[in-house]
Amino acid sequence: MKDMARHIQEYLQERRTEMVEFLKRLVRFETPSRDPEAQTPIMAFIGEKLKNLSYKVNLYPGKETGGFLMAMPLNRKKGAPLQLLIGHCDTVWEKNTLSEMPIIEEENRLSGPGIFDMKAGLTQMIFTLQAIRDLSLELSVTPVLLINSDEEIGSRESGSAICKLARIADRALVLEPPLGLGGKLKTERKGIGRFTVTVRGKPAHAGLNPDKGVSAIVELSYQIQHLFSLNDFEKGITVNVGMIQGGSSANVIAEESRAVVDVRVSNMEDARRIEKEIMSLKPKQKESEVYVEGYFGRPPMERTPRNRRLWSLARDMGDLLGLELEEAAAGGGSDGNTTSQYTATLDGLGTTGDGAHARHEYIVMEKLVERTALLTLLVTARSLTTQKSSAMRKEQKEKGAMKQIEGLK
Repeated sequence: MKDMARHIQEYLQERRTEMVEFLKRLVRFETPSRDPEAQTPIMAFIGEKLKNLSYKVNLYPGKETGGFLMAMPLNRKKGAPLQLLIGHCDTVWEKNTLSEMPIIEEENRLSGPGIFDMKAGLTQMIFTLQAIRDLSLELSVTPVLLINSDEEIGSRESGSAICKLARIADRALVLEPPLGLGGKLKTERKGIGRFTVTVRGKPAHAGLNPDKGVSAIVELSYQIQHLFSLNDFEKGITVNVGMIQGGSSANVIAEESRAVVDVRVSNMEDARRIEKEIMSLKPKQKESEVYVEGYFGRPPMERTPRNRRLWSLARDMGDLLGLELEEAAAGGGSDGNTTSQYTATLDGLGTTGDGAHARHEYIVMEKLVERTALLTLLVTARSLTTQKSSAMRKEQKEKGAMKQIEGLK
């Protein structure tokens, strides 16, 4: 194994310049999440690269997004377990950001919009598969790639495919960036809920007959105080009213008001409890009405036993490369939150850097090779289980989830 790790490192180090140029090419594709047409060129570019690596590529257009790409080896071993490699090509940056935030290479940093979150991770995917091919490395677990274009806006359209694949996968490797300049892998993520609280009151003239009105704004203030009381920082529960609106004029008792609430929790037990509490909000004032909409769009990624086994495997692979890997919990969500509900998941396998969603976004270039080598070792590792569970075999046989997504006959 040490010899294989050394060969992988040497191979990738020789191709560092090629990797950097590929990454720069990806960054030059400006791909804001809410611009579906912007996703077409980068999907086509990555798809061609994968076809050259003997992968079957399927592109699935979205209704409101750029859709997603799925790929798997043409010559895969039938019946072999699957592993899911997940990344996204969309970014938070609007088109023409490159004109004011250009790609800059200086010393050991490479900066540019979307480079850290997460086009470096996409580069790692491609060169991992290239290393496996060129070094004739054996695969006992078949890689299946899913690259979506709506991760930054909640993976609403690609989420169903991610669930179906995760249900039949031995493991999921998520190429989101690691945490901090120490490059910590993400073994825990908070679940994220979004709720809208709408209050309806009774309008009246604020000067002539204020006693005839019931203020929706006053009622909302009571609800906000209750929502704030649900915070429990020690347990990792945060409830934030981030947006409010209401009223029509200063001289009118407000008829309607609204608040948008962001909720983060560390485990499903707290998610269910907090969701029930919010959905059960009752008005404090007579003749007021309170309506709540929302749900947890991303469940928590917890440190389950199967996730711990995958983390342990990553540490062993890191040892072969001379890396002392560390783990961390993240407050933000990713597609790893979803896959973790169904299979062993490890997140933050992207390239070390800083500035996600910020104007100083960059990666540490020497880490690009290092993290690609780590990913290559993980992809070539054996299955986490000696045999598939009967439930997994039943799902593959009866539901045919793989065939549904891939579109095979």
